[in-house]
Amino acid sequence: MMIRIFRNLAFLAFTALVLQAQTSQISGPVSGYVFDGSARALRPILGIPGASLLGDPVNFGFDVTSAFVAPRQDSAFVIAADKSVHLFRIDSGAVTERTVDSLAGAPQRVVFSPSGTAAALYAGGSIEVVKGLPDSPAVAGGFDLSPGAAFDSLALSDDGAVLLVSADNAVRLFGSFADLGKLMDTAGGVLMAFSAGGHDAAVADPAGAGIMLFHDLTGAGDSQVLAAPDDTIAASSALAFSSDGKSLLLASSAGQSITTFDLAAGARNAIACSCSPTVLTRMGSVFRLTELGSDPLWLLDTRASGARIMFVPALAQ
Repeated sequence: MMIRIFRNLAFLAFTALVLQAQTSQISGPVSGYVFDGSARALRPILGIPGASLLGDPVNFGFDVTSAFVAPRQDSAFVIAADKSVHLFRIDSGAVTERTVDSLAGAPQRVVFSPSGTAAALYAGGSIEVVKGLPDSPAVAGGFDLSPGAAFDSLALSDDGAVLLVSADNAVRLFGSFADLGKLMDTAGGVLMAFSAGGHDAAVADPAGAGIMLFHDLTGAGDSQVLAAPDDTIAASSALAFSSDGKSLLLASSAGQSITTFDLAAGARNAIACSCSPTVLTRMGSVFRLTELGSDPLWLLDTRASGARIMFVPALAQ
């Protein structure tokens, strides 16, 4: 009886949330943000995971073409229609612009460190690193890739000092903006991620080496094969460390699943999803699995003993 009452109360609360959102009067917790490409706007995800809805666009005061939000949802790089780059501090849904001196032009890609304290901005063969996010942002330095390099992906450590760059079928290691040499050869199309707070990283080479773990990249670290190549890895679409750093998460769009690798025990577990996960974008303690479109937005919560996948209803057409 008590379980039934709880479920009825939860349903009523969720229904109230829906009605409030439809009249644009909702207020309360914001669990994350997602860019709406069709509306060219950043939308908040209102409510708590499992009972959330998409809110009205954030007002930045200018037309937006893209936005990249930090993992802790406390800052965002926003690209205006005139291709200017803006950094905003986000606090309880309110946005305040922060000045970043010497920031270059509009990036094609922004990759945050695991905790969002640093970000790497890629544009036209150049990489620029901004540290001190969200309250003391500053350009720490940058470098150019080799002319004509076939850039693939990059990953950045929380201190902004260590960077992995995948290009031309190889992953190279950069420390304090100096090229420290080739880390590994790849078959191309790799996925990379750093663990929060240190210089441990993972590289998934779907068509080649499988999943590799690297410890203390700029110190006396070592490497190990976490998983040999198989059909699951070959179909991977995104890679990230779990919020507590104890597991590695691998998304498969084709396999409609998330595979978790226990880094201590070496065990793996597949979580089925009624979606095709293409990203593992950290939003606080949960991960966003899909981009915003006409279908529901899917999220992964790994905090509980059993990871669960939830959705945010699509916007009304």
